[in-house]
Amino acid sequence: MTAAAAPSITPLYSEQAIARRVDELAQEIASLNLHDLIIIAILKGSFIFAADLIRALQRKGLHPEIDFIFLASYGAGTSSSGEVKVLRDVESALEGRDVVIVDDILDSGRTLAFAKALLAARGSRSVRTCVLLDKEVRRAAEIEPDFTGFHCPPVFVVGYGMDLAHHYRELPFIGEVT
Repeated sequence: MTAAAAPSITPLYSEQAIARRVDELAQEIASLNLHDLIIIAILKGSFIFAADLIRALQRKGLHPEIDFIFLASYGAGTSSSGEVKVLRDVESALEGRDVVIVDDILDSGRTLAFAKALLAARGSRSVRTCVLLDKEVRRAAEIEPDFTGFHCPPVFVVGYGMDLAHHYRELPFIGEVT
């Protein structure tokens, strides 16, 4: 994006607020005493959140295995295409394990519902979901997260791993694109 085409970004959640909430989420997850825990981060948007959450879990005494699944439903646009595609699948065995899926934002619900069903079908002991943002919009798929960082107004957000056409992931805060 050129400087002239850059949108205005209004901060919604500060770097400090995010750090506090990630620590609280790690405590909530740690309190469950999960068995053979594996964290599966949905790429690309969750990579910063997942990294911070994994380090916070380590500070709580947990040492989960970490894997990734790369799902796409947005492309370069600002709204979901309605179709979820697996671009890179999980490599770890999931049979008998407790899985926590980590995603950046829950909006339509399609991506998270797809991931949860896919991973549950592989024999997981349990599959829980942890989202940084739960966008207050009507869902296309019936799913509620097990762990939520923040409830988000129905606006388009960037930062802390989330992007607009592959830009703004590096922002240390989450902001509304206006």
